[in-house]
Amino acid sequence: MRALLSLLLVLFALPAAAAPALDRLKLPPGFHVAVYSDQVPNAREIALGAKGTVFVGSNDAGKVYALTDGNGDGVADRVRVIASGLQLPVGVAFRDGDLYVSAVSRIYVLRDIENHLDAPPQPEVVTDRLPTETHHGWKFIAFGPDGKLYVPVGAPCNICDPGPDHAKLLRMNPDGGGWQDVARGIRNTVGFDWQPGTKQLWFTDNGRDMLGDDRPSDELNRVTKPDEHFGYPYCHQGDTLDPEFGKGKRCQDYTPPVLKLGAHVAALGMRFYTGSQFPARYRGAIFVAEHGSWNRTQKSGYRVMAVRLDGAKVVAYEPFITGFEQDEKAWGRPADVQPLPDGSLLVSDDLAGAVYRVTYRP
Repeated sequence: MRALLSLLLVLFALPAAAAPALDRLKLPPGFHVAVYSDQVPNAREIALGAKGTVFVGSNDAGKVYALTDGNGDGVADRVRVIASGLQLPVGVAFRDGDLYVSAVSRIYVLRDIENHLDAPPQPEVVTDRLPTETHHGWKFIAFGPDGKLYVPVGAPCNICDPGPDHAKLLRMNPDGGGWQDVARGIRNTVGFDWQPGTKQLWFTDNGRDMLGDDRPSDELNRVTKPDEHFGYPYCHQGDTLDPEFGKGKRCQDYTPPVLKLGAHVAALGMRFYTGSQFPARYRGAIFVAEHGSWNRTQKSGYRVMAVRLDGAKVVAYEPFITGFEQDEKAWGRPADVQPLPDGSLLVSDDLAGAVYRVTYRP
């Protein structure tokens, strides 16, 4: 079948997808990166099943993928499409055998999915009451330590005052009921996780565009109290009033970020690292996938960063994987990070249509 496909590509002059250029990537000494699968177009959020299945959301023809490594060699040997035709099903979250999928205004669930990968069930609607705008409408989702499903609702614009139904993070019961706002003043979070031990919620937030190359910064934030407000659209990066919506406001009235991640880096998925394979300096650290800028004079982001912590205090913000972009040309764009039970780390790349696996062997 592959030989036939190659022949057809030659006959009809259709370009094959370029293989991920892993030789261009730079990691700290002792770390290695390999392709887990290069058959996942527009790969976005990653979720892990109880039986080792790697689920990946995407914006490719509404598809959701299931990746399995049958022989345990660290490479996916099966890639299945388990749902299609959904609206931007970027977010995936696994709980009690079921896979939850975000689709802009809807959350779906695929029941008992790992036992039905070859004949997946029809997606069931959990809720269809989320806003319908697609501008910042695709969603990273995750279950918290409280058993609730956390769902962001981004601002339907670059900069606006959208009212109480947008620019926030909410949570709901697994059946779609019991909605509750968790935090407000969030332009668009596409990554969040709970710190081990404290169970506090941390999240990335993308700063607004069109204020120049170097402001405002994307943010790493921490939720410390109910219904906390993080500034959007009035104050950006904790210290910069918006030229239009900041009039009459004060930045000190809103929660500042724990860390400024850099202007326009497009910080997306983030996870705490709790494994033991990586050196001790990375245990409890946050890995952040920075998708990369789209309108900056010189590109920023296009990397995976490590945020090392001492409790809630940031002690270092340093590159972990770089090389997805050289000379202002990008071949890859990290979208999410997900530690595996063996302590390795998966990284999704929606531009290359791939998922990578990072291991440590000194």
